[in-house]
Amino acid sequence: QVQLVESGGGLVQAGGSLRLSCAASERTFRRYFMGWFRQAPMKEREFVAAISWSVGDRYYADSVKGRFTISRDVDKNTVYLQMSSLKPEDTAVYYCASASSGIQYYTASYNYWGQGTQVTVSS
Repeated sequence: QVQLVESGGGLVQAGGSLRLSCAASERTFRRYFMGWFRQAPMKEREFVAAISWSVGDRYYADSVKGRFTISRDVDKNTVYLQMSSLKPEDTAVYYCASASSGIQYYTASYNYWGQGTQVTVSS
């Protein structure tokens, strides 16, 4: 069973930065995209960013474009989310996920999920 382990969440003031990491427990599982999603209280889980594992193409939600950067380190088997210019509305639990196929924006495309890491942005 593939495990995805997120780290790097925390409390930060508005305008600050955080970097999330997601390490996968195995190297050989089929993954087309690695993605980040977030879920705020009383809201649905939403797409944040995704990266194609083999080529490195990047995709972002409009709400984070220009502020967040997704990247991957194939040797370390890890995907990152660098978050800058954070806003209180970025407060959520952030989840890392892996998709073997499908469309990168949809939660249904992802078959492995991490446990989530809390990001809180104070105003």
